[in-house]
Amino acid sequence: MSAFYTYLFLTDFEQDWFLAVLRFVLLIVVTIHVLRHVRDTRSAIGWIGFTWIMPITGFILYTMFGVNRVVRRAQKLVSTQPWHNHSIDNMTKYYIKGHFYPLAKVVEGFTQRPLLIGNKVDTFYNGDQAYPAMLAAINSAQVCVFLSTYILKSDETGREFADALIAAQQRGATVRVLVDGIGSGYFYCPIAKYLKKNGVLIDRFMHSFWPWKMPFINLRTHKKILIVDGKVGFIGGLNIANENKLSTNPKHPVSDTHFQIKGAIVHELTEAFLQDWFFITTEDLNKKKFFPKTTVEGNMICRIITAGPDSDMEKIKYTMMQAISLARNSIRIMTPYFLPDDRFLSLLCLAAVRGVNVEIIIPQKSNQRLVDWARNINNILPLQYGCNIWLAKPPFNHSKLMVIDRMWSFVGSSNVDMRSLRLNFEVNMEIYHKEFAEDLDDFICTHRHTLLTLDDLHHRSVFKKFRDSTTRLLLPYL
Repeated sequence: MSAFYTYLFLTDFEQDWFLAVLRFVLLIVVTIHVLRHVRDTRSAIGWIGFTWIMPITGFILYTMFGVNRVVRRAQKLVSTQPWHNHSIDNMTKYYIKGHFYPLAKVVEGFTQRPLLIGNKVDTFYNGDQAYPAMLAAINSAQVCVFLSTYILKSDETGREFADALIAAQQRGATVRVLVDGIGSGYFYCPIAKYLKKNGVLIDRFMHSFWPWKMPFINLRTHKKILIVDGKVGFIGGLNIANENKLSTNPKHPVSDTHFQIKGAIVHELTEAFLQDWFFITTEDLNKKKFFPKTTVEGNMICRIITAGPDSDMEKIKYTMMQAISLARNSIRIMTPYFLPDDRFLSLLCLAAVRGVNVEIIIPQKSNQRLVDWARNINNILPLQYGCNIWLAKPPFNHSKLMVIDRMWSFVGSSNVDMRSLRLNFEVNMEIYHKEFAEDLDDFICTHRHTLLTLDDLHHRSVFKKFRDSTTRLLLPYL
């Protein structure tokens, strides 16, 4: 403030010199910081170029949106907390052989999580199947309930979950709820108010009205995690809202796929939630009672993979890319939004060229019009190189599924777009199990309704082509 008052009392000539010196100092500061800390070359060039054109505005915007404070905070917190628990019996760890060995080895290397055997994974379609199982688990809780979700609406479904969480808290269970600061309402989150009023500890991820914390608005937790007593977990793409119960004929129905897990893999999912809770609240819940002795529930081999703009940067993306590079026969991807970067698209194209059957299933019309426009440009390259893109009929399907060679499956919260693969905090699970992969692959194939062709894209009007090309510039933020 003193500098501002000093500026007011300067002569016009002195004010011009002051602004000139200020601009020069700011652009030098931004340039040096970008060169040292921004990894992406295009982003670095963009920030430097914008700041040299508009030094003061560029400095302010870079300070708010260009500096990744999340990485620094995550590294500081993780360095003080040994996250990988030691309660998992070595007998549950598994080592893959065969042509997926490089994938298993690479993923273990950058996640530091082992593959675990002895698990059981059940598939639920839509809230009609998943919600009753999730509520039954919460209603049986005696030790803990951990819930993380992007959307927890204050509708009939959301209130039913909230009441179950409150009842679990009143029974003496440790209950913690984490919702996204935007997905569940930025200015007003009635479900959070309701839970807090009834004694449940809930926090809103990266949420703040303070201007200096505005950079975090663009960083969202998209994870869908539910863990009960450390013995049963749920993971997938399902939010908690009336729109996911198709049997009730909601106005805007959303179809989705969710998974119940049992076995040692629940420990890795618990760890993923507790890391996020510690990251946001600094409350240490890495307690032995939340990691009970594991039991063999089945014969499925699984691993949890987390990703976000922190110490887990792009790990889900790297997993998918490594799996694509190893595919021999088929790649099937089902995603509500298909907007990956050029490296990801190139790997899909290379797979198609070497004879792999690459099929991508996306909604005919999603719930995000801008995404539908932008994807039209992205779809041209894979179509040119022999990938098949199918448009699924309504209702809008929000499932995030990937199957390689009908042997390896990848499920969870991550879409195949730049936001999910780089900006969002996501959680996925890889599954090495032939029968499970075949069932999931068959489910994906049932949504091959309309085949998209290059002619469809080339015959768009000039206006639509211009609209789509312009919208594509917003890719990192859609």
